[in-house]
Amino acid sequence: MKKNKLNIFTRLSLLSVTIALSVSTQAEDKSGAIDIQDKWVKRVTELVGDKSPKEPSKNSYGMDPKTGLFIHPKATVHTYESRPFKGQLDYWDKEQYIKNMKVEAYYPITVEPFHTWQNIVDFDGRRYLYQYVRRDLKIFDITEPKNVKLLLTRGHTWGANGPDEAEQNPYPEADMFGAASIQWNDKLGKMIMVQSFEIRRFGLLHDKLREPDKVDAIRHAPHLKGFKVYEMNGPLPADWKLLAERTTDVGHPDAPIGKQQGSGVRDIPAYFGGDVMYVSAAPDSSYALTEYGNDLYSAGYQSWDMSDPSNPRFLNQLTVPGQIAFDPVHEAAYKDNPRAGNRTSWMGSRMPLFIPKSAEKGGKYAYAAMGGLGFYVVDISDPKQMKVVSHLNFTPSVAGTEGDFIDVSQVEKTGIVYFSGYPLNEDCFEPYKDVHMIDVSDPVNPKAIGVLPRPTPPKEAKFTDFCQRRGSFGPKRTGYYTQPGTPRDGILPFNFYNAGLQVFDVSDISKPTITAYFVPPFNEDRVAEYARGNLSHSVYVEYDRNLFWLFTNHGFYALSSPVLGEPNLGAPKTPWPVRPSHKKN
Repeated sequence: MKKNKLNIFTRLSLLSVTIALSVSTQAEDKSGAIDIQDKWVKRVTELVGDKSPKEPSKNSYGMDPKTGLFIHPKATVHTYESRPFKGQLDYWDKEQYIKNMKVEAYYPITVEPFHTWQNIVDFDGRRYLYQYVRRDLKIFDITEPKNVKLLLTRGHTWGANGPDEAEQNPYPEADMFGAASIQWNDKLGKMIMVQSFEIRRFGLLHDKLREPDKVDAIRHAPHLKGFKVYEMNGPLPADWKLLAERTTDVGHPDAPIGKQQGSGVRDIPAYFGGDVMYVSAAPDSSYALTEYGNDLYSAGYQSWDMSDPSNPRFLNQLTVPGQIAFDPVHEAAYKDNPRAGNRTSWMGSRMPLFIPKSAEKGGKYAYAAMGGLGFYVVDISDPKQMKVVSHLNFTPSVAGTEGDFIDVSQVEKTGIVYFSGYPLNEDCFEPYKDVHMIDVSDPVNPKAIGVLPRPTPPKEAKFTDFCQRRGSFGPKRTGYYTQPGTPRDGILPFNFYNAGLQVFDVSDISKPTITAYFVPPFNEDRVAEYARGNLSHSVYVEYDRNLFWLFTNHGFYALSSPVLGEPNLGAPKTPWPVRPSHKKN
């Protein structure tokens, strides 16, 4: 892309603003009232009115000169704009900071700078990494972590000027690579991949109150709202066979594309290769009670019978109070939520149920992160009738996503899960997103017992708080349950945006510490200006080879650390996912 051309996201942003202005001119009368055409969006505003957070005063947040720490604002609206403050660096920090960790390799290849998903799968003694987001996909051979090979590109590659001009090897219109779970299926003796297909929001919808045409476009999205199931006979798409596709519009299972309702499947499916799968989904437009400006749906959870992967069958929809519009009980619960009307909070699920052990292997409980609706313990022993066991609320923390992720890697030994949201505004223009420690040893009575420590810069840094480093700061996730091998007892590796990879030692739950970290440099030469603040967005861990993979806006890193053990920089010893004839490492 030539430098004098606007990049695609700048064009989209300008288009979004232009549309918003033109629509608001049409949709607002002389008094400023908004004429909302979509009845579901309109209903949310009718229930509670506009209670958006007020602009915080400049002296209510910022650097504390006595402590050198940043004081976060108490509440803000979601914004795409930079909000610099006194004491913040006026440049992008090019230093890297490292403790108890080693950079094994760096690859300056960017699928997308904002967000990607990853999967790792082995075929015939080789290990493959899939990195992708919607229409952009790259497949790597990572058998030798110090000599990674790019095998396939679909869609765009990103660089200093944004995405390249034209898609390479493009998907057909309305098709993509959805967030996937890849598992071995014992019955078939095959690898099965389930891909999620959810509605597009970013780059399309900015303000659902003032963009009726965009709302309507999402309601009638020209792509599947649901999931696809593939038989995976090799590492490349040419080896894959489509077995089934289903819509999560379970009220209209035969609805054609364009008329399917709801959100589709959000993020990765919770599928372990057995007979049951769980997904995050809103089945129809009535799941409308959410404040977030570019989202139309408050998703719950669905269970699906996968005993025959070529014929998935819907089992059950789990809904919690405060999700369904025009339902008196749900609306009453919604109005009781202190977030109602703030036009900022994400309500409902962003990811599937978090399951430490599937019901088929004797597991009984799953854990739900429902954004501003809180934390739930769910009984999944009967997938045909999922049941809420208990619920825990937290003090509002907006803007930002309040309940997105739950790490369940430690719960079977310690009784503790780790519940967190993530930041959406840059420059720390929102409350800090804590990682909450929740004791669920008594599932009926979960208790919040503390939070993980906030990462702080090393002494050699030219700043005393990561908020000063610019961009986003806060936790995202510890990876996904599809990561090879078995997570380590007492270790939680969180991606932390501008603070990179922060590895927490939670072996003493009364005093969690940060035991290792890698904070990558900002790289202005490889990243478009508008994407620089999203420094690192994901970590994916090979527990069987003792390697971290950190994905940033300027490429990805292979990292090792004594907290995992001596790395294996050769071929994996055991195929992943595990086949019946093999044991887990």
